[in-house]
Amino acid sequence: MSLREKAAKGIVWSVIQKWGRTAIWFVTFVALSRLLGPEDFGLVALASVFTAFVDIFLDQGFSAAIVQRADLEREHLDTAFWISILTGILLTVGGIAVSGLVAALFAEPRLAPVLRWLSISFILSALSSSQMAILQRELAFKSLAVRSLTATMAGGIVGVSLAFAGFGVWSLVAQNLAMGLAGVIVLWRASDWRPGLSLSMKHYKELFTFGVYVVGNNILRVLVRHSDDLLIGYFLGPTLLGYYTIGYRLLLVITRVATGIINSVAFPTFSRLQDKPKRMRRAFYEVTQYTSLLAFPIFIGLAILAPEVVPAVFGEKWAPSIPVMQVLALIGILQSAIAFNGSVMKACGKPSWQFGIMLLHAVCSVTGFVLAVRWGIVAVAASYVIVGYLLAPVSYMAVRRLIQIDFRTYLRQFAAPLSASLIMVLVIAGLKNVFQHQGFNLYLQLSVYIMAGGLTYLLVIGVAARSLSRQVLERVSLAVQSWKLEKT
Repeated sequence: MSLREKAAKGIVWSVIQKWGRTAIWFVTFVALSRLLGPEDFGLVALASVFTAFVDIFLDQGFSAAIVQRADLEREHLDTAFWISILTGILLTVGGIAVSGLVAALFAEPRLAPVLRWLSISFILSALSSSQMAILQRELAFKSLAVRSLTATMAGGIVGVSLAFAGFGVWSLVAQNLAMGLAGVIVLWRASDWRPGLSLSMKHYKELFTFGVYVVGNNILRVLVRHSDDLLIGYFLGPTLLGYYTIGYRLLLVITRVATGIINSVAFPTFSRLQDKPKRMRRAFYEVTQYTSLLAFPIFIGLAILAPEVVPAVFGEKWAPSIPVMQVLALIGILQSAIAFNGSVMKACGKPSWQFGIMLLHAVCSVTGFVLAVRWGIVAVAASYVIVGYLLAPVSYMAVRRLIQIDFRTYLRQFAAPLSASLIMVLVIAGLKNVFQHQGFNLYLQLSVYIMAGGLTYLLVIGVAARSLSRQVLERVSLAVQSWKLEKT
C-alpha cells in the first residue's frame, strides 16, 4: 500500500476517532454541565494546570522522536518505556506530596485531595506513551481510534454515573482516571510490542537530542494553554474559572475535530516525506485547505450562534460563558489556518524552531493574561486572540523557509472557505433578525440557523469552487476504498 493510501486510510480512522470521541465527549460534557456547577469545573481546571504541566516530563519528547526517526531500534523503545515508567512513579509520588502546598497557594483546601487522586494519571500516561508512539509511527490509526473511543466511553459512563449519584467534583476526577485506565488496557491489547530490558544510554541520548525541544515546546504550549486558568483561578476564583472553562472546552473540542483529524496523520506522513520537499509542500497546501474548509464555517458559525448554543446545550446558568466562547472562536479560525506548521518543523528535524516560536508566544501570551485578568474573563480571552494573530507571521516564515511555500498560493487555500463562511453568516444573521422577534422556541431557532447556514455554505462551495469540491470527493473516495480494502 502506498504512502498516500496509508495516509488516506489513516484519515478515515482519524475521522472515526475524532468525531466518535467528540460525540461521546460532548454528550458526557453536556450531562455533566447540567448536573454540576461552575465551581466543580473550576476546581478540576485549576488542578489540571498542575497535572498538565507535570505530565509533560513523563514522555520527555520520546514519542515524537520515535515517530520521526528513520532508523528505529528496539533499544530506543525499551529505553523510552522504562524511563517513562520511572518518571511516572516519581511524579505521582511528588504530586501527592506537594498537593497541600498547591492548595495553600490558591487558598483552596478542596484542591488538595483532587490533586492527590489526579496524580495517579501520571502512571497511566507512562504506560501509554510508548505504545501510542509505535502505533502512530506505523499509521495504525484503527487501533488508536478504538483506544480513544473506548477510553472516552468508559470515562463518560463513570463520570455521569457518579454525578447522578451526587459525588460532585469527584465525578470529574473519576472520569479522568477511568479514561486513562481504559486507554492503557486497550493499547496493550492492540500492540504486539512488549518492553524488554535493552536499555542504552546511547539510544537515550539519541531520543533526548530530538525530544528535548519537543519537551520545551510542550512546556510552553501548556504554559500558554493554562496560564490563563492559573491567573483566573488565583485572582478571580474557581467559579469564574468554571465559566471560562466551558467556553474554552468547546473551542478545544472543535479544534480537535476540525484540525486534529488530519494533523494526527500529517506529522508521521510529513516525516516520511522529509527528504522530498516538493511532495511535502504539495501535501501541506492540501491539508491546510481541507482543514480550513471544515474549520472556518464551524468557528465563524460558533461566534454568531453562541448566544443560542450555550443556553440550549448547557443551560441558562452558563450565560457568562457566551462572550468568552465568541471571542475564542476567533483564535480557532487562526489555529486551523496554521495547524500544520508545527508538524512541518518537527518532520524536517527542526523542533528547535518550533520551540523558539512557542517561547515567543508564551512570553507574549502570559504578559497579555497578566495585564488583562483585572478586567475579567472576556478580557483574558481577547488577549489570547490578539497575541495569536500578531505572532502568526513568525510561524509562517519558518515554514516558508523549510519548504519554500509561496505566499499567494498559501493565502489562496483560504479564499473559498472564508468567502463561503461569510456568506453563511449573512444568511444566519438575517434569519436571527426575523426569528428572534417571533417568539419561536430556542431549539427550533438553533436548528433552523444551523441547517440554513450549513446548506448555504455547501452550496457556495459547490458552485464557486467546483474543482476543490471534486478534489475533496476524490480524496474521500480514495480513503474509503483504502479502508474497504483493509477490511477485506
